[in-house]
Amino acid sequence: MTTSPEFRKSSYSNRSQDCVEVADLPGGVAVRDSRYPDAGFLVFPAVEMAAFIADVKRERL
Repeated sequence: MTTSPEFRKSSYSNRSQDCVEVADLPGGVAVRDSRYPDAGFLVFPAVEMAAFIADVKRERL
């Protein structure tokens, strides 16, 4: 990846909270810890992220 993804925090977070940040990628999502942004990020395919979100909404996780 030649450029850094543009990460964003949830609109439910305030400036002083540490949380997970996400960035849209072609075909997927990058996820990182806002407390350690220079530590890198994990990439998940879009289908896997969609399944994760669906399970959270169904309170399966």
